[in-house]
Amino acid sequence: MSAVGFLNERTRSARAARAVLRYVFPEHWSFMLGEIALYSFVVLVATGVYLTLFFEPSTSPTVYRGPYAPLHGLQMTRAYASTVHLSLDVEGGLLVRQVHHWAALLFIAAIVLHLLRVFFTGAFRRPRELTWCVGVTLLALALLEGFAGYSLPDDLLSGMGLAIAYSVAMSVPIIGGWLALLVWGGEFPGAAAFEGRLFIVHVLLLPVAIATLIAVHLLLVMLLHHTQFRGPGRTERNVVGAALWPAYALRSLSLFFAVVAVLVLLGGLVQINPVWLWGPYHPYAATNGAQPDWFLGWLIGALRMTPPVELHVAGWTLLPNPVFGGVLYPGVIFGLLFAWPWLERWASGDDAPHHLLDRPRDRATRTAFGAAVLTSVGVSLVAGAADRIAFSADVAYADLLWVMRVLFLVAPIVVFALVRKLCLDLAASERSEHPRTVRAERG
Repeated sequence: MSAVGFLNERTRSARAARAVLRYVFPEHWSFMLGEIALYSFVVLVATGVYLTLFFEPSTSPTVYRGPYAPLHGLQMTRAYASTVHLSLDVEGGLLVRQVHHWAALLFIAAIVLHLLRVFFTGAFRRPRELTWCVGVTLLALALLEGFAGYSLPDDLLSGMGLAIAYSVAMSVPIIGGWLALLVWGGEFPGAAAFEGRLFIVHVLLLPVAIATLIAVHLLLVMLLHHTQFRGPGRTERNVVGAALWPAYALRSLSLFFAVVAVLVLLGGLVQINPVWLWGPYHPYAATNGAQPDWFLGWLIGALRMTPPVELHVAGWTLLPNPVFGGVLYPGVIFGLLFAWPWLERWASGDDAPHHLLDRPRDRATRTAFGAAVLTSVGVSLVAGAADRIAFSADVAYADLLWVMRVLFLVAPIVVFALVRKLCLDLAASERSEHPRTVRAERG
């Protein structure tokens, strides 16, 4: 008896396996963005397991006695000392650590690009609202996971990031003090258990949550089938493309090896986060020119652009300054992302199920709104590097921040108007040049 027959006789899985192997994937490069995120996560898990063998999540003090002369004799936490040891003393340690860091950046970048593709093509519409919300939640957890991993080494930059996060947590109205006490276990820099708590969140709780959401996301995609772009033979009731086995599986496997290869090359050739140069964190220490990873830059920029204003009521500080850029702004962005499928349905009156994708030019308002929000986040991201820009361009930092504030308010409006007009003009031009073709495609 063959192995397949043996397995089918005992599990009755042949029919289900046949259906899975015949599942059809649309053939378009943009659908691989989600796979890049998946494979980056696989690399993250694999390298993260290796790193846990050497990292010591402890804030207890020690004195560095390793071979790196500039740090010799300095007092530091065991977390920072173990990170330096892993980077400079363990064979292959720096390579694995840098691959891990690059994989985190690629993971978040791929999720962002994947969500943008889904948004601008309308793949979030009924019946895929839940799939969209799972993806947005994945992005939020990925940002939190990236920040937690970035903060673990307890170097000067990560310590400053935690100090900023503590201030933002404290600024949350009503519950801020209790929230900061709950997370940090005391006043900043927190109780001795904080580093271990952060470690558990980074290596266990968030990865399990992310893996679960990825599984749910893939299951929803399989149950509802992929959307596809309009084209010959493609309708709302079919999917045209390549079957899972063997065509798509081999292509996807090739993409996996390509992702791994690129990440290993980046880890081996492009230096990232050299913590031994930053030095250990102490609450009294700070540095100029500190820049977070790109996925946190927009939040730092929002904090920097917030004018020195607060809301006081009856002697109480109802809205402290950090809450505007650190809580309200990201809250509005993610709130819009979660609510958008229903907001668009309400605004357009379109409650029909959709399996064919839109071209961005054919949905002028949606495309313009998405471009405007991207412009807002882009200005915030640039503002996150305002100190470096001011230093390089030899301009006053305060003046540059005012320029960023004006751009933050004006640029999204201008972009919305320009993009919407461009989409409408393109649609009008297409209708005038190919009226019959357009009517056939829309019909």
